[in-house]
Amino acid sequence: MTTLFEADLPRLRAPKGGRAMGVVMLLAGLIVIGIRFLPLRRLDAQVVPPLRVETLTVESSSAYTVSRTYAGRVIARRMSELGFEQGGKLIDIAVERGDSITAGEPLAQLDTRQLMAQRSQLVAERDRALAQLTELRNGPRHENLEAAQATVRDLENQLTLERLRQDRRESLYNQGAISREERDVVALGAEALAERLVVARSQLEELQAGTRTEQIAAQAASVRQLAARIAEIDVAIEKHTIFAPFSGVIAARHLAAGDIVDSGQPVLRLIEQSTVEVEVGLPVEVAATLALGQPQPLQIGEQHYEGTIAAILPEVDSVTRTQTVVIQLSDVSLDAAAPEQLATVEIAQTIPDEGFWLPLETLIEGERGLWAVYVLAPGDEGDPQQAQIQRRAVELVHIETDRAFVRGLLDEGDRIVVDGVQRFVPGQAVRLN
Repeated sequence: MTTLFEADLPRLRAPKGGRAMGVVMLLAGLIVIGIRFLPLRRLDAQVVPPLRVETLTVESSSAYTVSRTYAGRVIARRMSELGFEQGGKLIDIAVERGDSITAGEPLAQLDTRQLMAQRSQLVAERDRALAQLTELRNGPRHENLEAAQATVRDLENQLTLERLRQDRRESLYNQGAISREERDVVALGAEALAERLVVARSQLEELQAGTRTEQIAAQAASVRQLAARIAEIDVAIEKHTIFAPFSGVIAARHLAAGDIVDSGQPVLRLIEQSTVEVEVGLPVEVAATLALGQPQPLQIGEQHYEGTIAAILPEVDSVTRTQTVVIQLSDVSLDAAAPEQLATVEIAQTIPDEGFWLPLETLIEGERGLWAVYVLAPGDEGDPQQAQIQRRAVELVHIETDRAFVRGLLDEGDRIVVDGVQRFVPGQAVRLN
């Protein structure tokens, strides 16, 4: 059964030929509209002027300066662990920790009673030897000389008498009045007296000649020997007292009175306060750029100081591979900077290298950590004010607060875009500002 709608459907459908004609007419209309508006677009593009650009002419540089900070420590110019050269009993320590002392002040003392007794004995021996030396130098006394002369005269008289007795006995013996033994007794007595006379005369001559120089010299040597032994005891007594080798502050007391001290055992620690030094380890190539007497600023805590290079030690630390530099602070005491406190030193090092200094705002970040700048190339229209943007790759060598040292595809005299680099793209036409 056919409905009314189905009956009228053939009449509502458009013929195939008419539909194709409509499509053709639609495409023709679109083409006409495009052709009409195309000249207007070209006209608008020609009306927009090139962007103005700020530029900078680059200049090459043969080096750049790097400031690096190194850590060091504050040290006292002189610090000593004080002790005794000889052992003994510690009887007194005259200072406490924190006391300020002056050079030469006595600090501690050992028991010296035994040394004092030895010294007294040596002094007595020296005095006796000195008296004997004085006697030898003065020569024999007059009384001794007269006694020797009297002895010689007495012996001469006795010998004369004995000679007379010998002559009488010899005569009696010849007459047969006495025996030979009686004659020989008198003869032997005379010979004994003669020998005693010779000795007495020798002693008298010795007294008359005075004391021999050899005896005086020997006795003088004995006196000097005893004096040297006394001086040795005096040195030992002095070394039983610790004297301050320099002015400073007592930092530590290791022992107390009554302790038995060994030779070389530390008793006190003394630190000098007048001069402060800073030790810092620097790479060998950095230390080589410094000179003795050169001023060097540094920082201790929050305070800044001016120091002077006092020493550059010749050895390289086997662990850190650094060279120790000593910086002296002449106007700073340990009250302001304590030993072992951290100090920082900033040192500028000039590194030779060919490159260019550029402001940071001229750099464009590229891919994989690369950087670039926009360089102006001459434009195509012959106008010196017209230019074209070109991208040049550069390598960052050193960066400071507001500039960077770079090397790359740049030449002396190139003009680079300074401001607003995000507004440009490679190949874009620009106009110099």
